[in-house]
Amino acid sequence: MTSRTSAAWPLLSRRDFLRDGIGAVAAPAIARCDALRRLCTSGERLTARPGVPTLTPEPGLSRLGLGSSRDGNLYVPAGYSPDRPAPLYVGLHGAGSSGDGWRTAPDMAEARGMVFLAPDSRGRTWDLVLGGFGPDVEFLDQALRHTFERCAIDRSRIALGGWSDGATYALSLGVCNGDLFTHLMAYAPGFYSPGRQTRRRPRIFITHGTQDEVLPVENTRLNVVPTLRSEGYDVSYREHDGTHRTPEAMVEQSLQWFLPRR
Repeated sequence: MTSRTSAAWPLLSRRDFLRDGIGAVAAPAIARCDALRRLCTSGERLTARPGVPTLTPEPGLSRLGLGSSRDGNLYVPAGYSPDRPAPLYVGLHGAGSSGDGWRTAPDMAEARGMVFLAPDSRGRTWDLVLGGFGPDVEFLDQALRHTFERCAIDRSRIALGGWSDGATYALSLGVCNGDLFTHLMAYAPGFYSPGRQTRRRPRIFITHGTQDEVLPVENTRLNVVPTLRSEGYDVSYREHDGTHRTPEAMVEQSLQWFLPRR
């Protein structure tokens, strides 16, 4: 992650998507929603919770140090103080990428005084898309515990967001952990496949490009959003006239929805 502002967030072209074999992963996954629902009935629970930090965080950007080739990043804004619990945004990358893909995370974190956590998936994409919750849930729990040990976090402002496969994961895992996450943000999700839902229901923001050539908007419009609303979730759904990239203006809308700029 760097502080450089990009034209869209994250950046991944259709050529990159197909080159990395992601299309071969995502397309069958959309068709396997019913089967995946059966696989999501266990192993989806996160146990890490905010508390009183016992360690001092490193200001700015730091590696988690929890994995070798696949790890992740934690960004702590300059104005962070343990006396004032900060909001937390957990960002999940798209397939074939890593936590480094959140290029504007430092700017976002500084503008809103929030801590930003960007873990890497264990494999080329998140485990749900490859067959069911498992190793990625365990690693995310470690990454959250790492964060809570160092940072005082506002329990009323904890968001789980993601792009593409990360958006699918944010929705599906997020509803299973509504007692932790207060907000879910999905940028161009492929599908929604929940496990056991919690009594607390996070608010949800979803956006998708009408010209998306990788994950068609119709599935989000006709399946994902109606299903979530039928299950009682408060869903803010916005379409934009774009492809499989989320414009900065739409990202800003989602962040303003979660946490107004200071």
